[in-house]
Amino acid sequence: MRRRDFISILGAASAFPLTARAQQRERVRRIAWLGAGRADEPSPYLESLRAGLGELGWSEGRNLTIGRFWASGLDNVEAVGRELLASDPEVIVAQEFTVLGLRSLKVTKPVVFGFSGDPLDVQLVQSWARPGGNFTGMSYLAIELVGKRIELLKEWLPQTRRIAVLARPQHPGEPLERKASEEAAAKLGLELSYFPYASRSFLPARDLSDLETAFRAIVADRCDALVVFPDSAMYEISDRVARFALDTKLPSVSGWSSFANKGLLVTYGPNVRALYRSLAGYVDRILRGTAPADLPFQAPTTLYLAINQKTAKAIGIDVPPTLLARADEVIE
Repeated sequence: MRRRDFISILGAASAFPLTARAQQRERVRRIAWLGAGRADEPSPYLESLRAGLGELGWSEGRNLTIGRFWASGLDNVEAVGRELLASDPEVIVAQEFTVLGLRSLKVTKPVVFGFSGDPLDVQLVQSWARPGGNFTGMSYLAIELVGKRIELLKEWLPQTRRIAVLARPQHPGEPLERKASEEAAAKLGLELSYFPYASRSFLPARDLSDLETAFRAIVADRCDALVVFPDSAMYEISDRVARFALDTKLPSVSGWSSFANKGLLVTYGPNVRALYRSLAGYVDRILRGTAPADLPFQAPTTLYLAINQKTAKAIGIDVPPTLLARADEVIE
């Protein structure tokens, strides 16, 4: 055999493993995102998921495609869910209430979801440790933090005597949050008044009459602080809630930092963006062969304190330097 032919054969043989690995790398996996919102608005939670997937080696355009689907409320989530299923993804990632639509559709594909409630209350999993079916993920309902938010307000503003709680009764986590709030208020010697916002609308908010009724009742009740229970529908109207709190000079607190960005005074709770970044780990393990039933449902692991300094100045209160030092984010 001539030397040149031998080298050609050797080169072809050595290139074969590289070619095989390249073909493996080129396999494109398919997932779908079912978000709460509108396609024409940016989603920090989708971006957090994408960032988490990137850290684990999944890159759109190389080895991953993400189909993006958006539901504006309970009235269209099932229709959007059917459209999503027609795209035949390998894994579905659902945000907030959209997972309830997938449950109603009796989806059999793996579903990873973030949810501001207890999944047991709405029969999404069999247990936190062993979800059992094809649904798993993380909750950002941290009941132990509900009282901490009220304590934070009282510590910051010791003259507080009566707090108003603005909540959506149909939110799955609401009963637990209300009970924890009542216990915390009683422990601190505070009076608590509960004001429901019962509209079923999600995104966009269509009927604000119940909200305006609640606002008038809060003013009539002479409350001197406002606690807002967070969920997707409440976030949709959070700019209106923030304007009300500003107009009435009510210190306001909620659980998600996005509410502080909308104008509430302070938020303390789970880092929801970090949670959606963590959901990428579930997607990664499922794509690599782990069954959703074997991936424990988890509670939030990262907390986030955000203070809106601009709102504090507008309602005439000072933020203690010690509190500013503790904050993860200060909005000027």
